[in-house]
Amino acid sequence: MHILHPSNIYNTLKKKLINRSGQSLAEFAVITAMMATFVTTAIPKFSEVMEFGKANKSIDELDKILLQAKNFYEATAALEGRGRLPGQDKFDMEVGGYTDIEDVLTDLETFTVYDHELGEKWISVFGTGHPLALLPDGSLIEDDTRTPDVDEEGTITCRNCPVAREKGSDEWLELFSQEPLVSPFQDGHYIYIVIPGSASGDDVKAPQICVADIENPNSFHKIMDL
Repeated sequence: MHILHPSNIYNTLKKKLINRSGQSLAEFAVITAMMATFVTTAIPKFSEVMEFGKANKSIDELDKILLQAKNFYEATAALEGRGRLPGQDKFDMEVGGYTDIEDVLTDLETFTVYDHELGEKWISVFGTGHPLALLPDGSLIEDDTRTPDVDEEGTITCRNCPVAREKGSDEWLELFSQEPLVSPFQDGHYIYIVIPGSASGDDVKAPQICVADIENPNSFHKIMDL
């Protein structure tokens, strides 16, 4: 469907006015009224098309994030002996505040705005403070942190964890050549969680990842089960 921009409609009618001579005030008034009607009806339609375009763009970006997550999982499986996802210190450790995908799906039903309290369970993909993809004010999204092998008291906190692991945002940025994906929405920002894998051998369960746009995670999210 082709939508005429309001300025194009105005210019078209303006040319018709110029090309006609001897018009009465009544005719001029009628054409002016028509112009006003066209403009007021075209603007909402144009706005709808723009929002639809933003939605498609955001979904495409989520697909790109998942593709890179899959590539990272396969690469770490080959290099480290067990696949993991960006931000995971180990394949059986979560990223964010979830350990069951069913809980994620339940929360997504009400996670419809960027400043929802559920945001504190989610992690920024490229970092909350990246200058090219800043987190909107009021959001509770957090950054991933790298769990140390041993804490300050000498207690082991990450046993047999890969030496090359980094915090989530650093691993994501490396996957995207240091160029973060930017949501097309004013209050958008890409976020994710990882459900940990478990077991070993024939009973192995791979981690799961859910990515979303904080503009409206309920509408803009995707899940990948590896």
